[in-house]
Order: sequence, then C-alpha cells, then structure tokens
Amino acid sequence: MERMQVPLGEYCELLGRLGQLAAPLPAGLDLGRAVGLVSYNSRETVPGTLFLCKGVHFKPEYLADAARRGAFAYVSERVYPGAGLPCILVRDMRQVMAPLAVKYYDNPSQKLKVVGVTGTKGKSSTVYYLKYILDGYLAPQGKSCGVISSIETWDGVERFESHLTTPEPLELQRHLAHAADAGLGYVVMEASSQALKYHRTLGTEFAAAAFLNIGNDHVSPIEHPDFDDYFHSKLKLFGQAGLSCVNLDCDHAAETLAAAREACPTVLTFSRRNPAAQVYARDVRKVGGDILFQVDAARLSGSYRLGMPGLFNVENALAAITLCLGLGIPQQAVADGLARARVPGRMEVYSSGDGDVAAIVDYAHNRMSFETLFRSVREEYPGRRIVTVFGCPGKKAFARRRDLGEVAGANSDLVVLTEEDSGEEDTVSICGEIAGHVACSCEIQPNRGEAIRRAVLSCHSPSVVLITGKGAETRQKRGVEYIDTPSDVEYVQAFLREYDAKRGRD
Repeated sequence: MERMQVPLGEYCELLGRLGQLAAPLPAGLDLGRAVGLVSYNSRETVPGTLFLCKGVHFKPEYLADAARRGAFAYVSERVYPGAGLPCILVRDMRQVMAPLAVKYYDNPSQKLKVVGVTGTKGKSSTVYYLKYILDGYLAPQGKSCGVISSIETWDGVERFESHLTTPEPLELQRHLAHAADAGLGYVVMEASSQALKYHRTLGTEFAAAAFLNIGNDHVSPIEHPDFDDYFHSKLKLFGQAGLSCVNLDCDHAAETLAAAREACPTVLTFSRRNPAAQVYARDVRKVGGDILFQVDAARLSGSYRLGMPGLFNVENALAAITLCLGLGIPQQAVADGLARARVPGRMEVYSSGDGDVAAIVDYAHNRMSFETLFRSVREEYPGRRIVTVFGCPGKKAFARRRDLGEVAGANSDLVVLTEEDSGEEDTVSICGEIAGHVACSCEIQPNRGEAIRRAVLSCHSPSVVLITGKGAETRQKRGVEYIDTPSDVEYVQAFLREYDAKRGRD
C-alpha cells in the first residue's frame, strides 16, 4: 500500500518535540517538500528520501550514494560537509529512528493489537502459542495473526526466516504497517533486551505484554555491561503496554511486579507455584506425548493440553493464557490453540526405527534454557545416555561459552561442539573455549552436519541426542554474511535414516 507523504516540516517538528534537535535547522531547508521515503539503506534510496545516518559502522560513502540516488536531506549526529545535502543534526540517532519510522508508517500499532513477549527463555514458544490461539479465534472473521520472532517473520505480506529477534525500527514499523494494511487482527512479537535498550520499539503501542523470566545472558562488553542493565532493559516493555503479565515464579519477581504496576494500568500474574496468582497451573502431568494440566483463571479456568513435549512448556502456555485472559479471548479458542500449537525447531522429536535413539532439535541457547531442557529430558527419558551437539555465536554473549559448557558437561555423556553462527570469529577457537568448561567426554567437529552425524551414529544403546541452538534455521552466519545450509531438522532426519540403514531397518 502506498504511504501518505507528509512534508519534511512535520518530521522536524517531531524531532523538536522530542528535544532531539542539536542545532538550528539549516538555512534553505525545504520544510514543505514531501518525504517520499525514510531510509537508512542507501541502496533503497529514491528521489524524495530523508536519509538516516545509522550505526557505529556508518561510512560517509553511504550518504554520498544516497545523495546520488535522490535523497534531499539527512538526519545525523554529525555533519558531513562533503555530502552536498542539508543536515538535520540530532542528539541521539537511536532515540530518533523509531519515532521517525512510526511517523513515516503512520503509527501502525494504533491500527491493530500488538502483543509483546520478553524474557531470557521461552519467548518464541509463547509467541507461537499465542499465534495458534489467535489464528483460531480470528478465523471466523477472515483474519489471522502476524508474527515477528527470532524464528520467522510473517506480516500478511512478507514471510521469511528472521535474523534478529526484534527488527530495527524501520523494518518493525514496516511489518506492523503491512499487518494493518492486510487486515490482520493481531501481531505477536518477541521483544529482546537489545531492542528495548536501544529504543527499536519506541513509539510502538502494545495492547499487552508478558515478562516470562530473567537470567544471566547477553552480558558482555558489546551487549549489556552487567545484569542490572540487562534486567532493566527488559522492564522497559511495561511502559509501552496497556496490559502487563508477570510470572511470579521468575527470579526477581517482586521487583518485576513492582515495575509493571508502576508503569502499566493493568497487571495480571501467573504461576505454577503460587495459587494466589490470577492464572495458576496445577495437576501438571505427561500423558503419552502430551502435557495435561488444570488452570485456575476466572473465566479461562479448565483443562488444557499441550501437544508439544517438555514439561517446562507449561510456563510458556500459562503466559499465553494470561495474555488471553486480559485480551478477552474465549476459553475454547485458548484450549484449541494450545492443543494444536507447534513451534518450528522447538522440541521437535525424531526417533530411530528401533526406538533406541530420540533426537531432539531445540533452540535452547543460554544457561536457563539449557538447564530447563536437561531437567525435562532426564525426567522424560530416564536412564538414557545423553549426547549434546551445540556451539556458541561469535562476538556476543561470551559468558555462554562457560555456562553452556558447564551445563552440558554436567548432564551429558558426550558433547560434540560445532559451528553456530561463528560470524567473524573462528569456529574451532570458539569450540575450544567451550571445551575448557566441559566435564564429560568432548569432541570438536566444526562442520555442523558432520557433528550431528557423529552424535547420531555414536548411539549403541538407548540414547537422547540433543541438537540445540539453531532449530529450524537454514542459514549460518559466516563472516558478515548468512550462508544457506540444511537445517538441524534436515540433518537429523537424514542421519537417522543412515542409522536405521546400518541396522537393516531401511
């Protein structure tokens, strides 16, 4: 849908109201000229573009390219005298990009219901539980629910595998605008700590938000300098929401609840431990491949079933139920959606023909998710040998190399370390660093396919093979590019067939 063009003066007035103008507007700036596009990608620039000089890696040649392609002004924290374009000088680009994006896309979050989910683990599962619930609820109206997650993005127009948990501001507002234009009733999205810290979601109005949990993750010189910064970045979500849902079982629950009540007009709570919570789960049990549980939650009280393995998923389901309680979704739609819900690459279980090998593909990638995954596996597959395949990403969350090595080593019989979005770091070096913290038998195989093959074919007794971190993703970050690769699901299926063939079961 074509965007309504507004004059540059309206964008400058917005920056003035935000207190972000760092200098008087340049003489001769054409405030009456319509802005045809707001962009920070010089390759997308067209005549009439207001160009944003974004990022620590910004280069003057990007601005020169934008000028050649038709940009008529630029927004920046510094002046580039050779650009040949007037500069709108601002104090903080991170704080102006999202409001400018909201302005350009005409405030799309006001035209649909956006639901945000934050937490150290469980964001993707909760978002997909909500999507299944809302898709079923909206189907009779001819509508559906969009999704913006670390797994995929679908906005009614675009569908693709995601690179970022929460997109940059212009991309986020574009997706919300697409969803509004396509007539989607809701968009459910993950809100990462980095996105909240650096104001990517600024100006987005959340109909509801959920805080799942908090653990030590993303603390590094290039992410959050300490836990307090990480925690309080996540708490910012409450200030943008009309309804907030808080897990009373999480660490720092009292502080989280206090922050929610201070920032948000309506707060609901959920718990598996505290019957005083507004949404309380009890009688949790595994029956076959399903998880059954009872919920006490006013009009949403009743029996629920999850068709996904993993007892820990009850916590994510409770978050989804609590959000639905606040949003007014009927109980039947909630129960039906949870029973149908599947998350691509999350707790996907594949078995060998003789049943001796259960291979589980999961996105677990931090200490909290690893500890939860191993607890669930030991409960659901008692006595089995455990083989774990994983790696750690380059240039981020450096503490994971210690944390995941310690947790995997304490819970596995064999660990196979491999590539996992190494980026600009060397895979073998990353694996070597992890291996220093692994207390069990450990191997390094940088080729991810070979690592998974080794793990599966090493099984000569009843075993569980855990392949974590990448889920259903089909790309690896190598250097600064993303390279197409088979997904962990494809690898597992192929190597289980090889396992079966070697045992005469093909």
